Amino acid sequence: MSPRGVVLAPPCCGNAAAKAALWGTSSSARPPATMRAVLLLLLLLVASRCRAPHCPARFTRRGHYTVAGLFQIHVAPAAAARPEVQQCDRVDTLSSHDYQLFRTMRFTIEEINNSSSLLPNITLGYEIYDACSESANMYATLGVLAQNMRRRVEMISNFSHYQPRALAVIGPHSSGFALTSAAILSIFLMPEISYEASTEILSLKHTYPSFLRTIPSDSVQVEAMVFLMEDFRWNWVAMVGSDTDYGRKGMQTLYKAMTKRDICVAYRGLIPANKNASSLELKKMVRDIVGTKVNVTIIFSDRRSARVFFEVVVQENVTGKVWVGTENWLLAPLVSDVPGIYQVGTVIGMSVKDGQFAGMRASENTQPAACASDLGAKWWDTGSNNHLNISDTGPSCNQLCTQCHLLPPTSDPRAMKSSYNVYSAVYAVAHGLHSLLGCNSGACRKDEVYPWQLLQKIKQVNFSLHKNWVYFDDNGDPITGYDLIMWKWTGSAWSFDTIGSFSRNPNRLSIDWDRIVWHTEDNQVPASICSKPCERGEKRTQVGIHRCCFDCEACPAGTFLNRSDLYTCQSCKKSQWAPVHSETCFERHIEFLSWAEPVSWALLTAITLLMLLLMSTAIIFALNTTTPVVKSAGGKMCFLMLGALACASSSLYCHFGKPSWLTCQLRLPVFSISFSICLSCMAVRSFQIVCIFKLAAKWPALYETWMRHNGPNLFIGASTAVQVMLSLALLVTNPSVPHKDYERVAEVILFECSQENSVLVMFAVFYNVLLSVCCFVFSYMGTDLPKNYSEAKCITFSLLIYFTCSISYFTTYSIYQGKYLVAMNMLSLLCTLAGVFGGYFLPKGYIILFRADLNTTEYFQMAIQSYTTRRSSA
Repeated sequence: MSPRGVVLAPPCCGNAAAKAALWGTSSSARPPATMRAVLLLLLLLVASRCRAPHCPARFTRRGHYTVAGLFQIHVAPAAAARPEVQQCDRVDTLSSHDYQLFRTMRFTIEEINNSSSLLPNITLGYEIYDACSESANMYATLGVLAQNMRRRVEMISNFSHYQPRALAVIGPHSSGFALTSAAILSIFLMPEISYEASTEILSLKHTYPSFLRTIPSDSVQVEAMVFLMEDFRWNWVAMVGSDTDYGRKGMQTLYKAMTKRDICVAYRGLIPANKNASSLELKKMVRDIVGTKVNVTIIFSDRRSARVFFEVVVQENVTGKVWVGTENWLLAPLVSDVPGIYQVGTVIGMSVKDGQFAGMRASENTQPAACASDLGAKWWDTGSNNHLNISDTGPSCNQLCTQCHLLPPTSDPRAMKSSYNVYSAVYAVAHGLHSLLGCNSGACRKDEVYPWQLLQKIKQVNFSLHKNWVYFDDNGDPITGYDLIMWKWTGSAWSFDTIGSFSRNPNRLSIDWDRIVWHTEDNQVPASICSKPCERGEKRTQVGIHRCCFDCEACPAGTFLNRSDLYTCQSCKKSQWAPVHSETCFERHIEFLSWAEPVSWALLTAITLLMLLLMSTAIIFALNTTTPVVKSAGGKMCFLMLGALACASSSLYCHFGKPSWLTCQLRLPVFSISFSICLSCMAVRSFQIVCIFKLAAKWPALYETWMRHNGPNLFIGASTAVQVMLSLALLVTNPSVPHKDYERVAEVILFECSQENSVLVMFAVFYNVLLSVCCFVFSYMGTDLPKNYSEAKCITFSLLIYFTCSISYFTTYSIYQGKYLVAMNMLSLLCTLAGVFGGYFLPKGYIILFRADLNTTEYFQMAIQSYTTRRSSA
């Protein structure tokens, strides 16, 4: 036998069909845990009986169409002793907050009924239920679904033409209660608009298709809190929440959001349910939070758990901290009335946006209480159909409110803010019904309306209500934000101030910094960080498990710190550079010794001057070929030396300007071969003089062989051939080509000829050094010869300059890398060539031009005789 008021599904449905009808899915789909719990409770209630013959709503008003309201006017204990519906009239604790919301719904419906533009000639009625507990909320939900005249809920396979007692439901107040009622009402697609249930789960339309709300989802509140953490630069926080659907889901969503934004949660915990301030578990939680050294704690909790938590915080004498609250408890007197709470520090957080609507205040001051203590007392009304019906009650029905008249209009700021949510929810139902009944023509049809039809219209509403737009997104959530609230204290007297707001589309947190009063010694923003921020260009090296705890390490040269990844120094591109501690890379410009450089002009002038001197000397020697000075210098060999020096000097022009393939190929081989010719000539000339004066007399046959086989020319040709072979090998195996050097100088790209320091280049240089040593040895052997023929001083001077310039260049190369290194190389080579010219040819040119008396045969013969005499006496 089925209990009164409830009819089970017909047998043809079977168990599988019943499940499918209940959940809106196939029988193979497993319902979520919350819905399974709802199903269990529903079956329990199906098995129970209502002892009274009739279980009407607590407060009713007749109308053409009825809207139900679920309000927690009484607050029942969380734990029930028996599996039965809570009798709310036996509960002593009244909620002035929900009583205010109930009065708001009554006022709103009266305002709509008195409107000539919204639902003309239509009267809205209401049925108000006291959802004082989970079981009462469940029972009230089933009461709303009961058929109008039959007082029962039929479980059938098609609810398209099912006519319940009400077309829509306003409420309930909490996420936990809403999850239960929404799971049931969604089966019937009955519109349910909650004013305070904010859990994100209710946005899942495949599970709760008929649920809407006028309070933002917790996901919006979470986003606002993350913005708050970022604006105040708090990245080391603690987080506690109530052990409810609201607290657990809210903490989970907030934790994920903060982790993605590099905000570290040093501590997470749930406030134990049904505990008081003496709980050791709660005290340990507070001590653990203090031990993490955080200055900011987020409390994602309901009012009761938040009160108990702050009682323990006061007991533990925790002061000077920042406590971030959610809209559920931030403006609740239940929390702000905790003794000594003004000492805990700064309390800041989110609150539902304030919405003002005219008439409510006046109505509160003129209308009597919602009900009286006497049974049968009449409701204050403005029409004949407005009455209080409490005549039929029973022990398992939540009908009585014997103390409501004792509650004055509340001054609870949270209730005033939530009142607008109730106000806009009722108006959303009215606008949906207005559209469904075709009232835009001025008169409404009085058709039979089913909840699922009204649901479609409510989802489409978009209207302005006291300068605020009311509409819902695809998830049934409003497009509204939050006010940013900060507690204020005058001594121990509590108040609050709105210091900012969070708006959506796009998400933006606006803060009035001048209105903020921090409860710190210097009124500065308290810091809550694990590690101090790194300096510019320093990467973070994580210490421990939290990314917010780190050491700082400077990014080396050639790398930079991208602000998108503070834990990695990224390498610059090949064409870029960066100094140490850099946060960006700079473009490297290409450098080479251009013709326009001042240094280039100076070197060009010197090279050209040397070329002119060489040409002038060749002319002078050509005009004085038969003179003793020219003959003693080498005769025709002098022109070969001067030509070699000129070729070597001309190779220096290849060092200027942008390197090309031709200039790179020519400059080193031309200089090396030309200089080798010059050194070979100097060595041969020195050797010949030594042979004439010293070796010819001792080994005449050797000297005769040397001269007969043209030894000087063979030596010059052979030594030059060696250098030519080295140069050809270099061109074939490792040619010098234009090359961009990215390594030697960090800031620039050096454009130069490659392979300047290869092994073959070193051999070529070493070979010239070897020839220089030979020159020096032969010239030193002739130091005691007639001074007209002694080249020791001249050659020694020339070679000394050569060695000095070479050493200077290699020293500079070891300490400097840049475009002027090419200039240093040219200066070294130019000085070498100038030294050879100055040491060997310049003295002879001076004698030819200015000391003609020393350029005579007699003078040279006297020098030879003097040398012979000196040798004979020795």
